[in-house]
Amino acid sequence: MKLDGYNDKQIEAIKQTEGPLLVLAGAGSGKTKVLTTRVAYLIEEKGVYPQNILAITFTNKAAREMKDRIFDMLGLQSKSIQISTFHSFGLLLIKQNYDKLGYKSNFTILDSDDTLTVIKKIIKDMNLDNKIYNPKAIRNIISSSKNELIDSSKYERFVNTDYDKNVYEIFKKYELKLKISNSLDFDDLLIQPINLFRSYPDVLEKYQEKYKYILIDEYQDTNEAQYILVKMLSQKYKNICVVGDESQSIYSFRGSNYRNILNFENDFKDAKTILLEQNYRSTKTILKSANNLIKNNKQKKDKNLWTENEEGNKVNYYRSNDEKDEAFYVVNEVKKLIDEGVSKEQIAVLYRTNAQSRTIEEAFLRENIPYKVVGSFYFYNRKEIKDLISYLRLIYNPDDDVSLTRVINVPKRKIGDKTIQDITTKAILESKSMFEVITSGKELEFKNIILDLIKEKDNCSLTELVDLILDKTGIRQELESENTIDSEIRLENLEEFKSITRNFEEQMGIVSLEEFLDEISLVSDISEHNDSTDVVTLMTVHSSKGLEFDNVFIIGLDEGVFPHRNSFDTNDALEEERRLCYVALTRACKNLYLVNSKRRMLYGMDSMNPPSRFINEIGEENLDIKSSEKVVQEKFDKSKVIDENVEYKLGEHIIYDAFGEGVIVGISDKVLTVAFEHKIGIKTLIKGHKSIKKI
Repeated sequence: MKLDGYNDKQIEAIKQTEGPLLVLAGAGSGKTKVLTTRVAYLIEEKGVYPQNILAITFTNKAAREMKDRIFDMLGLQSKSIQISTFHSFGLLLIKQNYDKLGYKSNFTILDSDDTLTVIKKIIKDMNLDNKIYNPKAIRNIISSSKNELIDSSKYERFVNTDYDKNVYEIFKKYELKLKISNSLDFDDLLIQPINLFRSYPDVLEKYQEKYKYILIDEYQDTNEAQYILVKMLSQKYKNICVVGDESQSIYSFRGSNYRNILNFENDFKDAKTILLEQNYRSTKTILKSANNLIKNNKQKKDKNLWTENEEGNKVNYYRSNDEKDEAFYVVNEVKKLIDEGVSKEQIAVLYRTNAQSRTIEEAFLRENIPYKVVGSFYFYNRKEIKDLISYLRLIYNPDDDVSLTRVINVPKRKIGDKTIQDITTKAILESKSMFEVITSGKELEFKNIILDLIKEKDNCSLTELVDLILDKTGIRQELESENTIDSEIRLENLEEFKSITRNFEEQMGIVSLEEFLDEISLVSDISEHNDSTDVVTLMTVHSSKGLEFDNVFIIGLDEGVFPHRNSFDTNDALEEERRLCYVALTRACKNLYLVNSKRRMLYGMDSMNPPSRFINEIGEENLDIKSSEKVVQEKFDKSKVIDENVEYKLGEHIIYDAFGEGVIVGISDKVLTVAFEHKIGIKTLIKGHKSIKKI
């Protein structure tokens, strides 16, 4: 196959097919292109069967992109390649070997909210104070323990105090509850395959024979469980290629360990290492700034990004008076870019924490600049959607106690807490699921509804099943009878869910409930869908990983904000903050703006912070330093665009330039909360803004 358009190092990485290979790929160096071409090269030039290749990445979005690229190269034969996230691959292994792990075939997968529900119930049953035994903290302890391959029996070794002893008891009861419910949590999708391979060496050997060539993307983000799983699978043939960049490891809070990539050459003694240092994304100035910054980290591999791109503009650095002046500067520069013809979708504002977005959002609203906040809300986390999914899970697996507990009283059926407690107790005593022990009362009526829906599920499409659930359970009737703005929005969201099932059916043909639940259980991209692309993007730096924009603003570069004050205690934490800033800098292609404040109101506290140490590390020679004085004199004149005398009423209809007609559902001192059509949803607008017109 021709490899025109690839540089020498990329070609070397593509052709080095046998044995362990570490590809250290700097930001913007074309690593995805190399990975996908390497897969095609294995098949076309080396004669490797597609079914003998395993390619793993971290997000569904990245996996889809990889599948699409390889399909474009290879056509239909690419369908035999296992390309997925770690969790999707883990689910596949469990589904193929569920009986060996002690599960029934119709097991369900609990999300983090479901696990929290189970833990809350256990804490309550143990009569523990949930202020001391915080359910979220306990969930995190259990999750992080499991990802370190520590189950409840191993956790007993760490018990030193009464608190530890109770956490251990909660952990044990949690594991038992999941087993009785024929359920797994998200962590189990990584843990159980390891348990399988350790208990059944013949099964491990079967998969080692199947996946003779393994490729792992973003290897710096692997946790202990992922690391062990990959090591076990690749042990026989050692044809493993890992691609990553320790300088972009920013997820230690999720358990990822950048040392996995630093230690790869120790794990595989004959490993070859190839550096991809040519950047195709950014200007020379932006890369010099990023290189200057990251060289201050001690825990890293030596590499130096370079580019044949233009020198480019200096990095704009503006030290504002306060967070409002910071927001004004950003909006002012964004308007200049838009006036110059720059597309809004090529502009991004990045910040260290979500709380920083508030003043920026207010400034964008005030100036009527359309924007979206990535990761601000998540469709599948809305209550009515979680209720509907729980019904679908319960129809698929009636032994799923978490789903049953969630919806047994949705809509209200006069089934009280005592009744639910009695059912729970009976289920525990008989070692059965709650569904199995229901025999009378209102709860039996509920059970019969589920049994009816189970009978119907094989005779209708997914979309028809959703409609049946809404009708037979009484959810639709309850929301229609409420006749409020809130109930209308919730009903619209439930109707929108049918768009998801329809799309799923159209793209994949007639599919089973099992396939659909697998798909939505593995959704990990949490950004809210936004139909409009012509908007400025606001997001945290963590959310920006893997993206690029021509023009990037990084705000809040104050010491204590970025780097975050919580990182000051250890060098490891501070180095991760520096890697996070490195990721932010390398999102920019053409123009980069760094902004901070002399004083800032954040989390209700007013503070005076020196500039971030990262500004100094970037180097003054790369900066175009702006004075705040000139911009401050151009302060926004509120009276020109806001009429504070306009009065509004709840339920009143208005038209807003950017979103069309809406209904006022909330009023506070300075803002209106307005419900627009369901594609736009709920928005907050400045009261009296010239863009708002009363109907």
